[in-house]
Amino acid sequence: MSKSINIVEVGPRDGLQNEQVLFSTGDKLNLISQAVAAGARRIEVASFVHPKLVPQMADAEDLVARLPDNPSLTYIGLVLNIHGLERALVTNEKSRGIDEIGCVAVASDTFAAKNQGQTSDESITISKDIIRRAKKDGLGAQVTLSAAFGCPFEGLVDPVRVVGIAKNLAEAEPFEIAIADTIGAAVPSQVSDLFGALQDALPEMKFRGHFHNTRNTGIANAWAAYEAGVRTFDASLAGLGGCPFAPKATGNIATEDLVYMFERSGVKTGLDLKALISSAHWVGDKLGRQPPAMVSQAGEFPRELAS
Repeated sequence: MSKSINIVEVGPRDGLQNEQVLFSTGDKLNLISQAVAAGARRIEVASFVHPKLVPQMADAEDLVARLPDNPSLTYIGLVLNIHGLERALVTNEKSRGIDEIGCVAVASDTFAAKNQGQTSDESITISKDIIRRAKKDGLGAQVTLSAAFGCPFEGLVDPVRVVGIAKNLAEAEPFEIAIADTIGAAVPSQVSDLFGALQDALPEMKFRGHFHNTRNTGIANAWAAYEAGVRTFDASLAGLGGCPFAPKATGNIATEDLVYMFERSGVKTGLDLKALISSAHWVGDKLGRQPPAMVSQAGEFPRELAS
């Protein structure tokens, strides 16, 4: 098994979009800078969605215009429709801009309607259009398959449907498909089975794991995905996150918790745990509460035995 993984830091977008405390553009840039200092190289920085629906992301253009022009970094912008993609493309005309477009296809109709005003099938078609257009404009393009393990309104999602959607999305040739446990419903055995089926169906596709810790299974699910061959994971500093349109959906798996598990297991992440913990404390101060991540509360495990 590979002894290294890649972590996509999604805190500046997915982490902040569900918070009642609005971070200023300067605070978001500070958060991004801290993530970079901790070793993050691929960062989801903003979503180009309607500001009335997700006010936390209302400053997307301003934020992108002020991002450091560091060639070693990959900045991801999330879009849910062609209008959002066009907004992202305009930022690229005025500044360094976004390097990679992420879009979202949803496995259930009800959540697709709540999250982005589309049916499930419409979200697939629109995602394929976004992928093709983004690639034509010279951007990397990947897609997240949301609610892959369960819908907050319809319940369990048939894995056969998820595999079918992934095969459909693959026709647009995204460089990666993220499989998202949007409401934190999955358990490790389901994760192993689904990623096994996906890799059998699409052996050339790169898959990414996106897990939430709503029911305290997120970290275990990440390990199950690793054992199933997944080598890229989304995580959010301090364990922030959730979806405004999914009732009771709590945070993403925490970057520092994921790093602790993998590094202690001999799997390199390229991230500095002490720096992540320090950043998580800064986030907590900004929020005025203790974030849900566990490692930033407990601290690093001592490296040496007491004499």
